[in-house]
Amino acid sequence: MNVKDLLNLKGKVSLVTGGAGNYGKCIAEGLAEAGATVIIASRNIARSQVVANRFCAEGLDVHAMQVDQSDHSSVLLLKKEVMKTFGRLDVFVNNAVSRPVKGYDDPIAHFAESMRVNATGMMDITREMCSLIADGGGGSVINISSMMGMFGPDLSNYEGTNMGHPPPDYFFHNAGVINLTRYLAKVLADKNIRVNCVSPGGLFNNQPQPFLEHYCKKVPLKRMANEDDIKGLMVLLASDAGAYVNGENILMDGGMYA
Repeated sequence: MNVKDLLNLKGKVSLVTGGAGNYGKCIAEGLAEAGATVIIASRNIARSQVVANRFCAEGLDVHAMQVDQSDHSSVLLLKKEVMKTFGRLDVFVNNAVSRPVKGYDDPIAHFAESMRVNATGMMDITREMCSLIADGGGGSVINISSMMGMFGPDLSNYEGTNMGHPPPDYFFHNAGVINLTRYLAKVLADKNIRVNCVSPGGLFNNQPQPFLEHYCKKVPLKRMANEDDIKGLMVLLASDAGAYVNGENILMDGGMYA
C-alpha cells in the first residue's frame, strides 16, 4: 500500500480528551488534517467548542463534547453520545489531566484528588472507550505521558524563575501511564487494539526567559517543542502506517535525554 494511503485517517473517528489544552489542540489538529473525524472532549464544553469552531472554520472535521473523566456517569454519557453521533470509535487519545497538586508540601488530599482523576478516572474512561473500539473491530489507543514520567526533575531549569518545583503527582501518574500502556498492549491485543504512549518534552508556551534559557541549552535541537512537532507521530500511531507498533513509549524531547 502507498505510504500516503497508510497515513490517511479518512473515515476514522478519533476522540481526544483534553483536546482544548496545549498539546491536545495540536493532537486534534494533526489527526483532523490527516482526514479523521475528531472529537475533543473536556469538562469545559464552552472552551472545547471554541477550539472546535476554529478548526471547522479551517475546513477540518472537529466536534466538541463534554466529559468529566472523574465521574463514571459522565464517561458513560460520552460513550453513548459518541456511539449515537458517529456509530463507532477508531482512535482514543488519552490526554486529559487535572493538576490539583502545586508542590511537594501540598495537602495530601490534593494528591488523592489527582489520583482520583488521573489514575482511577483515566483507567475508567480508557476501558469504556476501548470497548467501543473493540465493537468496531479494533483500532488504536495513544496515551499521552511526559518525559517526566521517565526521569526525575531537572531542578536547574527552574533557577531564577518563580515557577517553584514541579508537582510530585505529575511524575507519579505519568510513570504509571507508561507501564499501563505496556499492560494494555498485551491485554487488548486479542481485540485488535494497539496501545502506545508518547512522552513529550516541554511545549513552548511563553515560559519565563530564565527557564527557556536553562531548558533549551540542554536540548540538542536548542528549542522547546512547537505545535507541529507531535502531529506526525500521532498520525503514525493512529493510522495503518503504525500497524506493527504496539506497547511502545516514544520519547519526544528533541534529544535532551539521548
